Amino acid sequence: MSLREQFGKDILLTGWGHSKFGKLTEETLESLIVQVATDAITTAGIEPGQIDEIYLGQFNSGMMPLAFTSSLALQVSEELAGVPATRVENACASGSAAVQQGAKALLAGTAKTVLVIGAEKMTHAGADVVGAALLGADYDMAGQTSTTGFTGLFADVAKHYEKRYGAGTGSLGDVLGSIAAKNHRNGVDNPYAQLRKDLGEEFCRTVSEKNPMVADPLRRTDCSPVSDGAAAIILTTGPTGGANSPVRLAGFGQANDFFPAARRDPTAFAATRLSWQRALGMAGVELAELDFAEVHDCFTIAELLMYEAMGLTEPGQGSRAIEEGWVYKDGKLPINVSGGLKAKGHPVGATGVSQHVVAAMQLTGSAGAMQLPSPRRAAVQNMGGVGIANYVSVLEAV
Repeated sequence: MSLREQFGKDILLTGWGHSKFGKLTEETLESLIVQVATDAITTAGIEPGQIDEIYLGQFNSGMMPLAFTSSLALQVSEELAGVPATRVENACASGSAAVQQGAKALLAGTAKTVLVIGAEKMTHAGADVVGAALLGADYDMAGQTSTTGFTGLFADVAKHYEKRYGAGTGSLGDVLGSIAAKNHRNGVDNPYAQLRKDLGEEFCRTVSEKNPMVADPLRRTDCSPVSDGAAAIILTTGPTGGANSPVRLAGFGQANDFFPAARRDPTAFAATRLSWQRALGMAGVELAELDFAEVHDCFTIAELLMYEAMGLTEPGQGSRAIEEGWVYKDGKLPINVSGGLKAKGHPVGATGVSQHVVAAMQLTGSAGAMQLPSPRRAAVQNMGGVGIANYVSVLEAV
């Protein structure tokens, strides 16, 4: 049973906007929000006055002084005066959290047209400020001093994984290097991506002066960059006659795990797996019916674990997906055709909305050089913390 059958109404993505990701020194958080929101409204073919509610996904956590940002979208137009606007925060999943809040407003009937924005400015802040902000998303490390930050937390996941499972036919480092190389190669074709260079597998697999070890076994190429950027979508209950064909939200799922690390299996990502099951179940589809997926590869070990959490492979066998070519652009389930967080960049509050935008572009044949041949159904997966807050959307071409 699909979302439409379960709730008796459609939820459509009818317009979208996306900024470049990277070090955007000439942009402010406000200018990025206004840019993408304006683009989303325009491409949807609506007027600002038709928007009933606004949801803004932003993490911040001390990275910038302005902590009350919900009304920045009203700068788009005088017509937005008085429109309810809410900032949504759930660590690096803030963007998808905002998307799901917008969807629920439509399902509740309190709105017919919702503007959802994800935005973050990070590069102006020092590495110590960014590191401390991100560590605020971890129960055990919040407020602590760390030389490796969140990289160290995912490095520990990689160590647990290697101890439990090994890495298939090669070393874990080589598998992770192949994931990094794939996503860098994909990022070349994404005009919004922060890192648009094909680095090759040898470089990504090798520790060097230009690719140092950040937290063993994760090298620089295993880590997503610090980024600025924004993305926006318009959600409606019916077509709006915009520039692109609409895309249907066929199902969604959310699941949270226990916060203390001691209460979680470090390699199971149990709540991540549950969010996949809930989204696919609501959409009434199997994993094999997806044509591609955009997943949360904040670190390459996260993408490897995602192959297993989504059910593409059994636990401990995620390396098969990369070694046998399943997740490449010409494979049976292309993963992160946009370059993922690894190459596209990771302005944390923007990421989830960005994933929805690039998936919608694929499903409407408007992805340019990134375009896959005629995809009809996709999934988006976004998470906060080490598998703590988990969101999955299933999208379909209309």
